[in-house]
Amino acid sequence: MSENKNKNSGAWLPLIGILLLGGGMWLGYLMSGHRNLSPAEAKLAQVFEIIENEYVDSVNLDSLVETTLPIFMSNLDPHSSYIPAKDLAKVNSELESSFGGVGVMFQIINDTLIVVEVVKNGPSEAAGILAGDRITKVDGKSIVSKDLKDTDVRDLLRGSIGSNVKLTVNRPGEKNIRNFTVTRGEIPSSSVDAQYMANDSIGYLKISKFAQNTYPEFIQALLNLKMSGAKGYIIDLRSNSGGLLESAILMANELLPPGLKIVETRGRNPKLNETIISDGTGAYPDANVIVMIDELSASSSEIFAAAVQDNDRGLIVGRRSFGKGLVQRPITLPDSSELRLTVQRYYTPSGRSIQKTYIPGKSGAYDEELMQRYENGEVFSQVDTFKSDENKKYLTVGGRTVYGGGGVRPDYHVAADTLGSTSYYMEVYRLGLLQKYAFEIADLNRKEFSKCTTVNELMSKLPSNSTLVRSFAQYAAQNGVPARWYYINKSSLRIVNTLKAWIANDILGPGAYYEVINRDDPTYLKAVELAKKGARPLDSTGR
Repeated sequence: MSENKNKNSGAWLPLIGILLLGGGMWLGYLMSGHRNLSPAEAKLAQVFEIIENEYVDSVNLDSLVETTLPIFMSNLDPHSSYIPAKDLAKVNSELESSFGGVGVMFQIINDTLIVVEVVKNGPSEAAGILAGDRITKVDGKSIVSKDLKDTDVRDLLRGSIGSNVKLTVNRPGEKNIRNFTVTRGEIPSSSVDAQYMANDSIGYLKISKFAQNTYPEFIQALLNLKMSGAKGYIIDLRSNSGGLLESAILMANELLPPGLKIVETRGRNPKLNETIISDGTGAYPDANVIVMIDELSASSSEIFAAAVQDNDRGLIVGRRSFGKGLVQRPITLPDSSELRLTVQRYYTPSGRSIQKTYIPGKSGAYDEELMQRYENGEVFSQVDTFKSDENKKYLTVGGRTVYGGGGVRPDYHVAADTLGSTSYYMEVYRLGLLQKYAFEIADLNRKEFSKCTTVNELMSKLPSNSTLVRSFAQYAAQNGVPARWYYINKSSLRIVNTLKAWIANDILGPGAYYEVINRDDPTYLKAVELAKKGARPLDSTGR
């Protein structure tokens, strides 16, 4: 794989002229007298002319541009990128507050698309579709296939608001096939995946991304928790890869008193440098705050966490974050494709850059750094083993030491949970058998389980732990994973907790999944422990 990558990296050099000319005839613009060409630009123009006139076959410029531009951009830094026009809408949709769709949450079990939740007051509910329905055809075309993927389903079900889609449905317990015409509507895209009270005074919220609607959802979640009695908040940013910087800034502003730095951006042009200061309009400047991060928390997640940490506003719990401190600016090209070009670096309130080391053009090594954290034991160590650069030492507003480079280090390091992670558990998890069996339990008991309105109520309806383990082991054996009881017993609590979490997800939604799965999560339990004590940053023994 690395050999192919190196080979490709060298191959793009003689084609840069094609890129520049093909992408809007930029060199032609330069050569028309608007400004003199530099020696390098003249060389590129000459290379292009030679290829165009003398290459053995005719050259498809459009194809070469689309193929080569991603390689060209990757030789700048790991986060500059090129997005073809055909992919731009899909990429941008991940950060939009809503999309046109039918309003269902689904799972693909074996070869079948199954509705697990119908969005309240959404198009599918209006049409009469129910949780548990099996969608077998879309616009008359069968979608029952072992190769069916989540992305395929989204492409089929999403579309412009007001457009119609015909769905053919098999409903459990009914012999006749049902046909529905669903008019696509505006479906909100949620960023806050879960919000609940961890105890009588601590609220928990899980944020999956920083999108257009993340800030208002965040405010609403805080308000809901406050109305439920919350005095402190646990904000879970684990596996949150980031998104819109503006959302992270607005959220941090809610937690800070006036006059504190949130983030600074600096680039080659000092006129574009910017420092964002809290304006004092935040509604929660005094509430206790715990932020959970891990190695997959990146970009805006790191900006938010660092603003909390550097201003001694709350404690950071978990593991060292990804380490992305580069700012990309979208630049639209004439054909509606887009460059996402790194133009600045982020700097936290203490002045540190949290960007991890990279070598231009060596994206493989950059990506592998994350895997190295698992291989060298950093992720699983009970103590923080990361060696910070003493030349990148900074101080928080209260005088605590923090370090730049390599992400945000938590105040309290918590190792990844390996309890119960036997080879048996990892195999059934990898094959999706836990999720599939949980769905079977939920589906068989949907009528009874759907009467439950809380997680605790639902949990009381489930079989005993020992029954769940035995029945799952039998199910897994029927699906190609023989029962190995030594490992099953070691993994029993993890198997049970995962099954219960997925059942809660299928019946009560994603928020219930986190409420169950967190019950045995070491990072979450540490955060709750600190929140109960009312721990503050300046009291922290930290690392």
